[in-house]
Amino acid sequence: MSYVSLSFTVLFVALSIALSLWLRLGVERDIIVAAVRAAIQLVVIGYILKWVFASHRLIFILLMVALIIGVAAWNARGRAKGIPGAFWRIAAGLVTTEILTQAVLVGFGVIPFQARYVITTSGMIVGNSMVAAGLLMNRLRREVESGRGEIMAILALGGSPRQAMYPRLVQAIRAGMIPTIDSTKTTGLVQLPGMMTGQIIAGQDPVQAVRYQLMILFCILAGSAVTSIVIGFLTYPTLFNRYQQLREDVIA
Repeated sequence: MSYVSLSFTVLFVALSIALSLWLRLGVERDIIVAAVRAAIQLVVIGYILKWVFASHRLIFILLMVALIIGVAAWNARGRAKGIPGAFWRIAAGLVTTEILTQAVLVGFGVIPFQARYVITTSGMIVGNSMVAAGLLMNRLRREVESGRGEIMAILALGGSPRQAMYPRLVQAIRAGMIPTIDSTKTTGLVQLPGMMTGQIIAGQDPVQAVRYQLMILFCILAGSAVTSIVIGFLTYPTLFNRYQQLREDVIA
């Protein structure tokens, strides 16, 4: 695809802006910022990846993966307002997911330990895990806000923070996982995922493309579960003080 051909797709951005103006949605500025940021970020990362792939250096692979995790954790923490240390707990969940998935993929020889494989698969896995983390944190906040009285009643009757939070923590973990599960159920019927589509456009055998896509889908499923569970169990204790009381300064 040439840059001239690519420029015609800006019409889709213009259409989105026009519809927003027509319906007075007030998101024109957000659309422009999103489009410009996406263009700049993708062009920059394209040149960086080209250099990293050519270097074949382990340190650059690790730095790229660390950057992916760091940005994902920082973005997801936006849904964790009022929860102390959210960034580090989200980062811990994403790191755990990355280590587990890459250990299986590389350890069993599913993919070779090369930058073009490790970095691209990490981006897809961590990106989807980031969404799960954000949904988990948002739901956890709402569960605590809506059930504050019930939680305090359980604590007053001698229950532990774990007993008071467990039903609500389970609901938050489910909220983080359900979108990934639903998306996986409709793959191939409603949507043809990005990795599969990209390989087919590049001329790859569709059956081979399907194998790679299934690999990513299974990793994303595991990543969503691991990330949600790790972050959930790392986060809920921070909502209580050392006397096992629900903190008044958290999600008040």
